[in-house]
Parts: sequence; structure tokens; C-alpha cells
Amino acid sequence: MESVRRFFDPPKASFFLFGPRGTGKSTLMRELFSEALWIDLLEPDVYRTFAARPERLRERVEGRRPGEDVVVIDEIQKVPELLSAVHALIEEKPGVRFVLTGSSARKLKRSGVDLLAGRAVERHLHPFMAAELGERFRLEQALEEGMVPLVTESADPADVLKSYASLYLREEVQMERLVRRVGDFARFLEVISFSHGAVLNIANVARECEIERRTVAGYMEILGDLLLSFRLPVFTKRASRATASHPKLYLFDCGVFRSLRPKGPLDRPEEIEGAALEGLVAQHLRAWNDYRGGENQLAYWRTRSGVEVDFVVHGPDGFLAIEVKNGKTIRPADLRGLKTFHVDYPQCTPILLHRGRERLKQDGVLCLPSEEFLREVHPDRPLLEAV
Repeated sequence: MESVRRFFDPPKASFFLFGPRGTGKSTLMRELFSEALWIDLLEPDVYRTFAARPERLRERVEGRRPGEDVVVIDEIQKVPELLSAVHALIEEKPGVRFVLTGSSARKLKRSGVDLLAGRAVERHLHPFMAAELGERFRLEQALEEGMVPLVTESADPADVLKSYASLYLREEVQMERLVRRVGDFARFLEVISFSHGAVLNIANVARECEIERRTVAGYMEILGDLLLSFRLPVFTKRASRATASHPKLYLFDCGVFRSLRPKGPLDRPEEIEGAALEGLVAQHLRAWNDYRGGENQLAYWRTRSGVEVDFVVHGPDGFLAIEVKNGKTIRPADLRGLKTFHVDYPQCTPILLHRGRERLKQDGVLCLPSEEFLREVHPDRPLLEAV
């Protein structure tokens, strides 16, 4: 497959690049820094060398070839002890730039180095955006397979997607000994898939898993540290109504969500499809905001009486309220949350995304085809320009 140009501009100074497995961190860094001194901690012999002697990093940097002014350490979380050496080298050698990639910040944050105390900025790489794929983006395919490059660029996406969760269980959870009982964590992953795009209730998840609430809370922390999930807070700025207090949960990719979500005779396909579409929009909004510098707040809105808006985007790039509906026709009830929110916040632009093909305006709400909107979401411009 032809290489996809990613919406990522590397900082001029040293930086961390975090992202879930398979999002293309290593591929992108090799493209951007083809002349770099490369240390791949996923290679067993390299890992053993640096785990035993972190100080060897200094020897490698001192002995680097002319022109190797960038040092890439791939999957830095495998040997967090290297951060102390990196920290010292950044101070001593201002002409050397370090690029530190990782699929988990858990061990790094607990290593006591505090991510180099601000000496290296933090960036994130997300699954593909529709605008990155251009004409290759197909909404139906994205809803089935997700947007993780490892999956979408494989010869058998369905098979790779099926093994994605087990890869994490084996390599990140079991090998790093993050949990005592891997079977319990595997069951938790299945149960938590039902919370994708929903208000998170840890007590309910614990009851479904038949695991202690405290253990589930720990699993949720691991899920976030492994970059497999994210949460949206409730939008409460100048609230005139009582709002919900719990965040909404999303798995980082809609294809990964579908691979974890059990299917049975009692499961309605449209329910799973709707959650996948909402998740696809969520991951696009998150990537758009991150690549623009993260200055906008992403949230959702829900009143105590149950009136809800899926997404609220508020910040220097505008004020939007976005509702996602999986249907091809728009019913008056579909607009209720947006209209209520617009009464409280008349400054916002209310938008409804649907599965139909027509652009409409109903009761002051702009209704757009989901695929058209996703294609236009680009980090080089404010979100309003996507409409």
C-alpha cells in the first residue's frame, strides 16, 4: 500500500511520542529520521543489553556517526531506567535530539524521572484520520475494521484485528506483570466494551465482571495507561441545569471496540453499529484536537433528566455541539438534545451527523452526512470549516 502522509509535525527539540501499538510510530519515525541512531527495545538482544547496562546508552551516543544528531529509542517503556541517562545527555549535549516512542506511559510515570522534568515535550500519534487516507477512506470499512494502521494496511484486517487484544494481553499486561490474574483482565476487557460511548459506572462494570470494584478501578487505570481508552468529561461551563457527574468512556479505536464486543442473539446490530460510529467520530475529534495543540476542550453534555449531546467542542477554534445518529432519516427526537443545549448556550453551532447523504437544516440544526464530515476534519483548520 502507498505510504500515507500522517498529520504529525515533529517538535524541534527532544520529544516523547506515545500511541497504542500499531498506530505507526516506528514507521513514521523511520520516515522522518532516516539518518538517526536507532535503538529498538523490542529486539530481544537490544533489550537485554540496555536492561542490564543502561549506561551503555552514553557509549552509543558518544560513538555515533557524523550526522546522527537524532537518537530514536523505540518503546522506551521497556527500559525506563534509560530516562536518567537520556536526561543527563540532553543537558550535556544540546546538539543531540532524542525521540522516545512508547505504547505505554505507565512504567515511565512510576520511574520517578517525571518524563525528563519537561526536557522533552509529549506528543501522541492516533489511528488514521479520514483526511489522511483521502480517497481510500470508506465509512463502512472504517466502522468494521477501525483505523489502526497495523490493521488497515494488512492483507487480512479482520484476522489482525481479532488478535489485537490478545497481543496487548500477552505483551503488555502479562509480560510486564501489570495484573495478577490475566484471565480476570481479559473478562474485564469484554465487559468494558459495553461501556464504549456510554457513561462510565465502575460499580456496574465490577458487578458484571464479578470482580471487586477496587480491582476494576485499577484495571481502568491500566487501560488508560496502555492508551487503549480515553474519557470525556461533562461540559459544565456556566451550567444552568444540573448535569451528570461521571465521564463517558471510549476505546481508542472503533474497530478494536468491535473486536472486543461480544455478539449474540440478544444484541441488536444497529446498537453496535451506532456505538462504532460514535466512537469513530470521537477518535477523529480527539486526533484533530491533539494535532492542533490540544487547546480545545472535548466533552459531552448530559442533564440529570437524561437529555444529552454526544460531543461538545469548546475553545479557541470555536464552540460546537455535535450529536451522532446512526439512522439515515432524522426524527424530531434526534434533535432534542441539541436544541436544549442551544437554548442554554446560544453561542454554539449545533450539528447532527447522520448516515444519510443529504445536507439539511432542521429547526436551526445543521444535519450532515457522517462520511462527509469525517473527510473534512483536518488539523490544519478549525472544526467549523469541516461543515
